[in-house]
Amino acid sequence: MAGIFLSFEGIDGSGKSTQARLLAENLRARGHAVTLTREPGGSPGAEEIRRLVLEGHTDRWSPETEILLFTAARRDHLEKTIRPALARGEIVISDRFADSTRIFQGITRGDLTATVDRLHDLMIGVEPDLTLLFDLDPQEGLARATARAGTELRFEDMGLAFQEKARAGFLALAARHPRFRVIDADGDADAVAGRVWETITPHLPSHRSAG
Repeated sequence: MAGIFLSFEGIDGSGKSTQARLLAENLRARGHAVTLTREPGGSPGAEEIRRLVLEGHTDRWSPETEILLFTAARRDHLEKTIRPALARGEIVISDRFADSTRIFQGITRGDLTATVDRLHDLMIGVEPDLTLLFDLDPQEGLARATARAGTELRFEDMGLAFQEKARAGFLALAARHPRFRVIDADGDADAVAGRVWETITPHLPSHRSAG
C-alpha cells in the first residue's frame, strides 16, 4: 500500500519545522504511521552533507556546487528513508524537499533553474503528493531564525534581501503547481497547526485512520 508524501517549505524562520513536528505528533496520536524527516539530511549520508552546506561562511560554496551537494543528499534521503517509508504505507513528512533547491540555488543565487530541473529529473524524479508552503513576512522570519541558537545559519547570514527573493520565488512556484497549499504562518504555533490540519485532512485516506 503506497503511502503519502508531504513536504513543508518556506523561508528560514517560517515555522515549518515546528509545524512538521506538531503534525507528526497529531497524526501518530490518531493511529497513523508517520516518518518525520528533513532536508538536507534524513539519512546518515545526507546528514553528513548537511553539515557541509549549512555551516561555515556564506561564500563557502558556489551555487553550482551547492546544487550538486543538495542533489546528492536528496538522492540518498530518497533511497534510504523516503521510498522505504512510502512502500510501508506510511505518511512521510519532509521538512524541505526539492522545491528548496529550486528556490535557494535555482533562483535566489543566480539563474540556475534549468540546471536544478535537469538534475532533479535525472537523479530524483519524485515530487511530493502535497506541499505546504508556510508564508511569512521575510523580516519576521529572519528575526526568528537568527534568534535561534546554533551553527546552521549560513543561509540566514545572506540577509533580508535574500529572504525576500526566496519568499517571492516560493509564492511564484506555488502559483504554478497545484500540489501546493499556502499556509499563513503568522500567529502562534497552535493557530498555525490548526490551519495545517484543516489543509491536510482531506488528503488523508480513511483507511489509514485509526479505528
